[in-house]
Amino acid sequence: MVRKVVIIGASGRDYHNFNMVFKNNPEYRVIAFLQTQIPGVSGRRYPPSLAGELYPDGIPIISLEKLEDIVETYGVDEAVLAYSDLTYSELGSVLSRILSRGLSFRIIGPSETMLESSKPVIAVLGVKTGVGKSTVSREVALELKRRGLRVGIVRHPMPYGDLEKSAVQVFHSIEDLDRYNCSIEEREEYEPYLRMGFYVYAGVDYGKILQVVERENDVVLWDGGNNDWSFYNPDFSIVVADAMRPGIEVGAYPGEVNLRMSNAVIINKADQARPGAIDEIKRNVKSVNPRAYITVAASEVELDKPELVSGKRVLVVEDSPTVTHGGLPYAAGYVAALKYGAEVVDPRPFAVGFFKKIYQEYPHMGPVLPSTGYTPEQLRDLEETIVRARVDAIILGTPSDITRLVRTNLPIARVTYKIRVLEGPTIREYIDMFLEESKRKLL
Repeated sequence: MVRKVVIIGASGRDYHNFNMVFKNNPEYRVIAFLQTQIPGVSGRRYPPSLAGELYPDGIPIISLEKLEDIVETYGVDEAVLAYSDLTYSELGSVLSRILSRGLSFRIIGPSETMLESSKPVIAVLGVKTGVGKSTVSREVALELKRRGLRVGIVRHPMPYGDLEKSAVQVFHSIEDLDRYNCSIEEREEYEPYLRMGFYVYAGVDYGKILQVVERENDVVLWDGGNNDWSFYNPDFSIVVADAMRPGIEVGAYPGEVNLRMSNAVIINKADQARPGAIDEIKRNVKSVNPRAYITVAASEVELDKPELVSGKRVLVVEDSPTVTHGGLPYAAGYVAALKYGAEVVDPRPFAVGFFKKIYQEYPHMGPVLPSTGYTPEQLRDLEETIVRARVDAIILGTPSDITRLVRTNLPIARVTYKIRVLEGPTIREYIDMFLEESKRKLL
């Protein structure tokens, strides 16, 4: 009997799991992708060209809010969880919601979803969104480049536009971001690498993406999204923990999965930790993965133009996933504002449209503006909220140059941040370990 399935995701792992397990598999019929976390991306279809011959009309992409209706209408047998960044409490809530409708519940694990590469693969992952993983992955990329290796950056998927055109995305320059009509969130992750001279690869079909990456590079760097595990089987993995949130490394799914499988753990933001936090995280790491190397690092936050914000009324625009489903009240932009003596203006009283809703949905958020902009409507609301705040300047905590998408005449100070190792192995030493582990692939 053919089993009817819904895949619950966020325009990322859900598509990858479909490609790996369900595409062209006559034992299953995927009724719908039920999406959450990313506002404004439901209401589309996974196109027939990507879905395969079993789905001549494609597959509908519907909001998770419609779960109960879909189950009742189509007699669904099974729900597959295919998204990340869940606390165990949130995971339990999703599980209970599914089981209460009579469905079976399934998580498809690493052995069924990781692709093998002929090139060495190093993965940089997180225990939760907002740990400062990007600073680590960029340092890893630079160290590999210093060794004379061509490094292909493969980014966890964020295909929020035309899925058919996004099957395989290759970014060689900043202009390619416009060519693919990238959202702010995509730009946040891709821009820094492109400015450093690296190529970035992303999309929907990670089997085809891997073929392109292997042709063009010596080494593959998997830059994970949220706290998901890698789509490619890594020869070495570095997992980043957050000194500001002790306990989350063993309190979130699938971040703890990453932690248990890791070769090395970097405890980031040690300079901002409360007393005892570092020791607590070390104990947690050792309790689940005693073999992992542990590094303690500071996250040094700077502004490129501090004179624009010192003593001025500023609006802080933060990386959206960090302060929304990542659960943090603020990020690097707010830290920089306090460091350089700016007066932070709370944007919440000035929020319009979509941003009014997002503050209601994420009440933990502090006096910062998330850089959400998946649709033209959201970008207009972002622009209007900035105008209504009537500030002297903007601090961009996001690495994306939002002025390419949002009009503003305000002075802008951009945040830069990098890690400084305080204790334990350095990035250079980890790269030595990685290259030794994968030396057969480099021959």
